[in-house]
Amino acid sequence: MFEDSGYIKEEIDAFKDEYTKRSLEMDEMWSYYHDKQHQIWLWWALDHDTGIPLGFYFGTREHKSLDKLLLQLKDVNIRYVYTDNNFAYSSRIPADKHRIGKHNTQLIERQHLTLRTRIKRLQRKTICFSKDSEIHKGVVGLFINLEFFKRKIDLVFF
Repeated sequence: MFEDSGYIKEEIDAFKDEYTKRSLEMDEMWSYYHDKQHQIWLWWALDHDTGIPLGFYFGTREHKSLDKLLLQLKDVNIRYVYTDNNFAYSSRIPADKHRIGKHNTQLIERQHLTLRTRIKRLQRKTICFSKDSEIHKGVVGLFINLEFFKRKIDLVFF
């Protein structure tokens, strides 16, 4: 039904042409559907200089979810990747490109706050939640596409 990932190819193509190397911020954000036993992690990457999201993926907090996100970013010439201290990043990103710390991930952390503020079902203590993973991914993915990617979405109602 809903695709678990998204990226903006036009932005990635522009980065290949306009700049030689990009710095990225990567992070993951926890949420759940139905109850807190059904966890979903939003993995995503932003351009460190412009704040433009380059890709996202819904998955678990395992290496395979990060691998799917990195596959979306394979065409980006990466200078540095700023992350938190999650175990998955250290094993998948080369040490010479990987920078760990909170100082350079402030932009992506701010975007987490935007998501949690504007999408009630992402708040940690709320009575509003998704009952199904597809609905959850659909709501969050639609918001990311509209707000951050500035895509126009044609909705079809049955």
